[in-house]
Order: sequence, then structure tokens, then C-alpha cells
Amino acid sequence: MMTDIKCAAFIAVCGLFWLFLPAAGTAASAAYREVRWEELVPQSWHPEKIFDKLDIDNLSDGDPRAEKALETFMAEWAKAPVNEGMNGQRIKIPGFIAPLDWENDEELKEFLLVPYFGACIHVPPPPANQIIYVKLEKPLKGIRSMDAIWAYGTITVERTDSGSMGASGYRVQLDKVEPYKQ
Repeated sequence: MMTDIKCAAFIAVCGLFWLFLPAAGTAASAAYREVRWEELVPQSWHPEKIFDKLDIDNLSDGDPRAEKALETFMAEWAKAPVNEGMNGQRIKIPGFIAPLDWENDEELKEFLLVPYFGACIHVPPPPANQIIYVKLEKPLKGIRSMDAIWAYGTITVERTDSGSMGASGYRVQLDKVEPYKQ
């Protein structure tokens, strides 16, 4: 039987699968640079080292040490370092919508952009350097939870804590959204 911490570790590592995928989409227009999610991760960051600090091999469900290990892991994930060189760039990035706030149950006002389907719905959410916070000036219509989109806008390094949905290391001032098409 897999413990909660082992399950969380498995989900977290599987969520990094995108590092090995080829670039998606077509060449970006001159106004926006197409960005891959791994560009948001500093090359010096090695998330697997978080597990070196945690002794999870001998833990079982309900063990207070397992709960403490999960808390430690989540704290490290929430403070994952960002790529400061991304600050202020006009980007185009594909991702999935994890809604935070709706107006009239049909207009999206605030969401997290994440690199893979199901992120932020399952525990643990991705590391902070893999979550982009978006708060819209004008709500979007016709968007559903986990829709795949191309997001265009200016990215800034800014931490936002969205509770159980995760902490983001970036924010995008959104200019436009398009349905994702490869």
C-alpha cells in the first residue's frame, strides 16, 4: 500500500513529465516569444533533492512522521525558485486553466495557468515555478475548468498563494487567450 507521502511524491514527479516533451504549437508572432514551461525553472534547481531530505521509505498512512514529511515537501514546493530572467517578457505559453473565481458562474475572473491536465486539482499542486497566476480586468466567457489555451501577455515574477490550489511564482498580465491548437 502506498503511503500518502509516497503517493504525493509520485504525483509530483509524474507532473514534471512535460520536461521531456517536444515544443508545441507554431512559431510565435514577433510581439510574443513562445515559452516552454521548463524555461520557468532555474537550471540550478533540482527538485529531486527535496526527497533526499525526507525519510519516506519506512512510513505508513497515519504515521505523524508521514504527515510532517508531506508538510515539509509542500513547503519546499511552494517556495520553488523562479527564473528571474523571465520578468517583464511578453510571452505566449500553452497551459490548462485551473479556475479560482467566476462571475455569475459563467465568466472567469481569476485562474491559475498550469502545465498539465489536472494540476492544482490533485495534491500536491505543481511547484510554484510551474504555476502562473492570472487575474483578468475583463472576465472571459466560454472557458471551462481545465481547458487548454494559449495565453499571451507579460509575465512578472510575483508570488501568490492560492491556498490548496498552490502557490504561484509568476503572474501574467493577459492580453489575449486562444484555444490550444498544435
